[in-house]
Amino acid sequence: MTTTSPLVIASDPEDAAAVEAVEAHHTHLAGELAGRVSLLLDAAGNSPGAAAEVRAGLVAFCDRELLPHAAAEESALYPAAHRDPAARLLVDGMLAEHRRIGALVDALRAAPSETRGAGEARALQVLFEEHLLKENTLVLPLLAGSPEVSLSGLLAGMHDLLGHHAHEAEGLQEGAEAAGGCGGTCACGDAEEAAVPELDVREIPHALRHATVFGALDAVPAGRAMVLVAPHDPLPLLGQLEDRAPGAFAVEYLERGPEAWRLQLTHR
Repeated sequence: MTTTSPLVIASDPEDAAAVEAVEAHHTHLAGELAGRVSLLLDAAGNSPGAAAEVRAGLVAFCDRELLPHAAAEESALYPAAHRDPAARLLVDGMLAEHRRIGALVDALRAAPSETRGAGEARALQVLFEEHLLKENTLVLPLLAGSPEVSLSGLLAGMHDLLGHHAHEAEGLQEGAEAAGGCGGTCACGDAEEAAVPELDVREIPHALRHATVFGALDAVPAGRAMVLVAPHDPLPLLGQLEDRAPGAFAVEYLERGPEAWRLQLTHR
């Protein structure tokens, strides 16, 4: 799955830049969601106690980023698109999908078991990825190509649409706290020896790969670990991780190719 349009013809350079900014934020959201859901699916089958923490962190991510993003779209983008008679049915359908996304977040929040929660999370991921694809390939080109609409003007100041990643340097610690962890200062996780979840990114589209890994790592509480499986030595990603959260993770190579590189990343 890809969340970017192959070609968008904008009416001016500012609108072209706005399209790129929105698509970049879409990639960030889709990747982080995919990473968190992947960790939840793994934990639900192997470590219910860890799955509860991952699910709480996923719900917090939805409340903090996914749902505000949808609300910002409804206030900034959809009214302008809805004024085009040819796009009204499309926008109505997009609004209905927002309601379904919100309902899935509520179902994830209230799921009676971690297995049920994992199912709701996967359904949310599939719907959200399809929704972003339609926004990138249908809604954004419509607005960017209209000489009567200033897409850059619509997005002015809309940080929920363009991305606000100033928290990233602290994101790993925030993810642990949102997941209900204590940051490693107590023995709250000692009652259950949690299995180490594994994230295999070899089948994930390259555009989403780094965001998916960071999303999964945000869901790993302090004192826990995740195994990353990559198609090559992920040195660029490790460099980005260190820039993003200096010293937060210890890295241990478990396998060095040629088919796969497996690394255990332990949240200090």
